[in-house]
This record gives sequence, structure tokens and C-alpha cells, in this order.
Amino acid sequence: MRIGILLKEGPYNHQAADSAYRFAKAAIEKGHTVESVFMYNDAVINVSNKADPPQDDRDLFKLWSELGSQGVDIWACIAASKRRGISNEVLGENCKITGLGTLTDIAMRVDRLVTFGD
Repeated sequence: MRIGILLKEGPYNHQAADSAYRFAKAAIEKGHTVESVFMYNDAVINVSNKADPPQDDRDLFKLWSELGSQGVDIWACIAASKRRGISNEVLGENCKITGLGTLTDIAMRVDRLVTFGD
């Protein structure tokens, strides 16, 4: 099954980012294809090096970048990024900024689009 993920929450104030990451990893381990993760609203902070995880906490910035290195497209919404001062210079290594049209393309291409966050 081809899966797309829409994430709408920031990294450390909501469980959605952790859940989305763990879901993606589990789906890949089960043989599914996670084609894309689209970060919207505060979720764009997940792929920005502006996030400062606590010393004893997981580094979601690093985890999303690693997932991108495994062939998953990691996208940050351009409008949400601009509102939060995020540019290409602060993105994770395997993450890209794009418009909402990409989300539409993802939704049309995959078998399931799974949303995490409010």
C-alpha cells in the first residue's frame, strides 16, 4: 500500500509528531511504501533546526531527516514555513519546502492519506 502522511502539529507540544513518525517507520517495516510526509501549520517546526529539543528528549528534527534519507519525501508547507520564519537554510538535510498543491498531488497519488494532529 502507498501511504501519505499529513502532520499538523509541532514537535514537542503534542503527541502527533511522535505518532506520525512511529507510524511511518512501522508501515515501512511491514512492507508498505510511505511516499511523502507533508508538514502543515506548526508541524513545519519538526523539520527546522530552530527547534531545540530538551537534552533528555528525542530529536525529531534528526529523525525526520533520517526518514527522508530512506526515500520518503519530507515536505514543509511554504505558507506555514514563512509564517514561522523557516527557510531552506534551516531545513533538515532531506526536507524541502513546497506549496499546498503538493499535498493535493500526494492525496491523489497514494492509497491512503493519514492525518496526525488537530
